[in-house]
Amino acid sequence: MNILEFVNYFPSEESCEDFLKTYRENTGIYCKTCKSFSKQYWFSGKKFFECSICRRRTSLKAGTVMESSNLSLQTWFTAFLLMSATKKGFSCLEFQRQLGLKRYETAFNLMHKIRALMGKRDDLYLLKGMVEYDEAYVEKATRKEVQERLKRGKGSQKQAIVAVASESTPLEDPTTGKRSRHCGFFKMKVLTDVTKETVEQFVEESIDPETVLFTDKNTAYVNLERLVEEHIKIKSSPDSTKGALNWVHVAISNLKRNLLGIYHMVSEKYLQNYLNEFVYKLNRRYFGEKLFNRLIVAAIYPYVQHSE
Repeated sequence: MNILEFVNYFPSEESCEDFLKTYRENTGIYCKTCKSFSKQYWFSGKKFFECSICRRRTSLKAGTVMESSNLSLQTWFTAFLLMSATKKGFSCLEFQRQLGLKRYETAFNLMHKIRALMGKRDDLYLLKGMVEYDEAYVEKATRKEVQERLKRGKGSQKQAIVAVASESTPLEDPTTGKRSRHCGFFKMKVLTDVTKETVEQFVEESIDPETVLFTDKNTAYVNLERLVEEHIKIKSSPDSTKGALNWVHVAISNLKRNLLGIYHMVSEKYLQNYLNEFVYKLNRRYFGEKLFNRLIVAAIYPYVQHSE
């Protein structure tokens, strides 16, 4: 949805309420007491649903990312539009200015709530087929007085470790016979360290067991073959970054440019949320203006059980 369409669809708070009410009625409203999608009655005066079986009342925002928020639905919907409008994203100050929010903290918390739901949505899926895996070392915000005491280089305490995995499909040009790889979906997660235990946990949570996994020969990957169908180890070299491990390194390069170009540097505490936003948009890079609608789906996920 572009800005002109948004203004026409949601000119007021009432239009946002009508949209959310209709959307939830069409997808089914989940009663937490009955633990089912029971028939619901709508009370327009108080603006809530009531279960026909147990009489439990459910507000429009209940169970969604917007629950317990004092912000209007129109502000939330505009925030969804802004967060889905660009591939690169907004700085928090620009986000605050565009929404007309008085406090920076309100804009900051709103952005991170949306980034967190982006991550939860992507957590529903596992990478499948042929998957590349490696780690990235991302510069993190550190106080100046602390920086001087920390070591430099790869593995520095100034850097956060990020696990990166990408679906990779081999392609062959029928005319020339030249082979290349096409990327599918991605996963990224902050790791405390690169050990056998942390890597295996990421693989178990993110990658389907019936997968062919490509990695370099890091000793932390020694037992990954028991978690996937086949584990192929490749000697780390300039050729491997352009071949079997091409897409993870492209993603790592784009991630670093994104973080430095827009946010300059982020704290490790919130890094996972920034990764969530980057990967959510990367996985839906062909959605275009439909990304706004997908974000609405993610925002009310407890009531929408089917996948995208």
